[in-house]
Amino acid sequence: MRYFLGIDVGATKTHALIADEYGRAVGFGQSGPGNPEVVGYDGMAVVMREATDNALAASGLSREMIAGAGFGIGGYDWPSQRPPILEALRILGLNAPVEIVNDALIGLLAGAEQGWGVAVVAGTSCNCWGRDPNGREGRMTGFSWLGEAAGAGELVLKALQAIALEWTRRGPPTRLTQAFVELAGLPNVEALLEALTIGGLHIGAEAAPLVFKVAAEGDPVALELIRWAGRELASMAIGVIRQLDLAPLSFEVVLAGSFFNGSPLLAETMAETIRPVAPGARLVRLDVPPVVGAVILGMEQVGLPTPPLRPLLIRSFAALRQ
Repeated sequence: MRYFLGIDVGATKTHALIADEYGRAVGFGQSGPGNPEVVGYDGMAVVMREATDNALAASGLSREMIAGAGFGIGGYDWPSQRPPILEALRILGLNAPVEIVNDALIGLLAGAEQGWGVAVVAGTSCNCWGRDPNGREGRMTGFSWLGEAAGAGELVLKALQAIALEWTRRGPPTRLTQAFVELAGLPNVEALLEALTIGGLHIGAEAAPLVFKVAAEGDPVALELIRWAGRELASMAIGVIRQLDLAPLSFEVVLAGSFFNGSPLLAETMAETIRPVAPGARLVRLDVPPVVGAVILGMEQVGLPTPPLRPLLIRSFAALRQ
């Protein structure tokens, strides 16, 4: 029996999953944040080893029994990062073929029935990668300041800008103003803006639910901010669709990340924006942990036909975690 390891390395947690060649999940482990941009390559190596050790212990297997491994790594964006990441993987002591990809791609493998398409990941910030039927990859830069900015952090920044626009009479009134004044525990909007500009007050991604709440109450400015985020996320997907010549095909756009829990208007706006470019695109929410995609990536390294294995892998992993 052959076994396969998948690891999802993120900025807040690291998950490891082991499954057999039939798609049956047999061991799960987890550890802390491993994004190399956050903890460095040495820190990433340590948390990957801990998560792997936990998964091996849960499965009763040894490293020598791993036949292939896949790694989805948050913060892995450029070819120059590949050598130090592969060097860091040596700590795992694996004697098997491995592959490393940006973590958006394992979200695609976990969520796309065909094993290809486009994945849009949105949490604190956002990213987008894709794969065509032949395995060719398309991607964004992975850096919000280069124009890929439509996650929770950017939504809150846009909300604060809308508040400033109202106060300076450059923009329309919005209920976001009072909502953020109350969130900060300050007496009025002037105190809020002063605290934000010279008082050291920081309001970040954690306040995104407040923007969604005000939008759900019907505030036109907040609603437009949600639509703006949907258009921006759709624009990234369209970029990857164009890179990979997917427009005439039928495929899935996998939506991954907590940001999509905020409002159905996000996905609705994305669909409206993508449809004229790629009529065959179908938006689906990722409802399984991305580490499933990492295992699929590991299976691909030995040529296993993974689409037929994906349903059992999803079901068995859910049963394993119960």
